[in-house]
Amino acid sequence: MPDLSRWYVKTALAYLALALLLGVVIVWPAEGGASFWQGLLWPAWIHLLTVGWLTQLIFGVAFWLFPRHSRARPYGPQALARAAYPLLNAGILLRLVAEPAIAWTAAPLWKILLALSALLQWTAGALMAGYLWTRVKRR
Repeated sequence: MPDLSRWYVKTALAYLALALLLGVVIVWPAEGGASFWQGLLWPAWIHLLTVGWLTQLIFGVAFWLFPRHSRARPYGPQALARAAYPLLNAGILLRLVAEPAIAWTAAPLWKILLALSALLQWTAGALMAGYLWTRVKRR
């Protein structure tokens, strides 16, 4: 397995563990009904599972298993895929902080940071799609 795939897959596993832990916090019984944390952390929990775990796992496995670019360079030029990794993870981590913070305060800074996190993740997805596009071809 190439190094970049290992980074994506191991990071995905870390996000899975974090999401499962967050799931425990969200459903932990609280006095008076629903947990205080449920409404605050629910969007972050969903995001950890869908982007942190699933999307990142798909990126790592796709980089590893998609058809080879060529015999000499099986993974081809990797700059786009390598650039996507830090952008995706910066976007995920920023969202994990900014989204619950918006519920605490109406400060516009958190809304700007949330928008920045979405932009980082979109850019990462576009870069990875651009990279994988070159590996989808006829035999």
